[in-house]
Amino acid sequence: MVRRDRLRRMREWWVQVGLLAVPLLAAYLHIPPPQLSPALHSWKSSGKFFTYKGLRIFYQDSVGVVGSPEIVVLLHGFPTSSYDWYKIWEGLTLRFHRVIALDFLGFGFSDKPRPHHYSIFEQASIVEALLRHLGLQNRRINLLSHDYGDIVAQELLYRFKQNRSGRLTIKSLCLSNGGIFPETHRPLLLQKLLKDGGMLSPILTRLMNFFVFSRGLTPVFGPYTRPSESELWDMWAGIRNNDGNLVIDSLLQYINQRKKFRRRWVGALASVTIPIHFIYGPLDPVNPYPEFLDLYRKTLPRSTVSILDDHISHYPQLEDPMGFLNAYMGFINSF
Repeated sequence: MVRRDRLRRMREWWVQVGLLAVPLLAAYLHIPPPQLSPALHSWKSSGKFFTYKGLRIFYQDSVGVVGSPEIVVLLHGFPTSSYDWYKIWEGLTLRFHRVIALDFLGFGFSDKPRPHHYSIFEQASIVEALLRHLGLQNRRINLLSHDYGDIVAQELLYRFKQNRSGRLTIKSLCLSNGGIFPETHRPLLLQKLLKDGGMLSPILTRLMNFFVFSRGLTPVFGPYTRPSESELWDMWAGIRNNDGNLVIDSLLQYINQRKKFRRRWVGALASVTIPIHFIYGPLDPVNPYPEFLDLYRKTLPRSTVSILDDHISHYPQLEDPMGFLNAYMGFINSF
């Protein structure tokens, strides 16, 4: 009799816990995205949108040096946005006539459709569409890319090399801390879980919050150059905009695409004839030193390389903006 009462009380307790947990979980899943900081709000307000196949794509387009014909297009990394370039933006406008960056589909302030088959091929087509929208499709373009943007740049380079009509005419290419070689890329644990999680992935993306995000991203920065809490909130606000946390697993399929199309994309780099450069934060756990750099130099012997200070990691343009900008200007002024 005592045991039966104990079991009954335990069942009642679990029912009460369940009744309490359901509304708490529902409230958690419907937490609105964080408000934009004044700096991030200013970035959005100064940008524009164009439409690609019914989808709104955010971009920045600044006019810099008057009389210069030079144009640079910036391609950001995963999982962040064009705001990654804000620390070097003004410096670029002192050298280039046009400085252009976009938020890829599924990132930042751009639309984040779901379900959707996100692909590097589509992102490259969006870059081409943006330059047509701006009337720059016949101009020679300098590409500056980082991380995920490196892979998009590889596809643009492949198309350029095929001399396909309507494609970009690339004048130069500068890559930075991107996993351009699948065999030397070391994705984070959370990326592996989301990429291959199957039915688990939608649950993980819904449960992701600022704490999980910041704990996951901070280790890819150097020990002395980690972002402040406010900078992390800016990154998280960009992800949460338009429920972007719910498409992270779909975006991460680029890792599988990179393996599948390695010959196409690495081949485009290996046979490159335009000026090419790599800016490298050597403490990067995602593209570790020296394995990555050894393979890069072996595959692209004609490329020049800038290695930043040994405490700079995966986000060199944020961790060492002056060093990054100086390295890039040294490359651009060399030809």
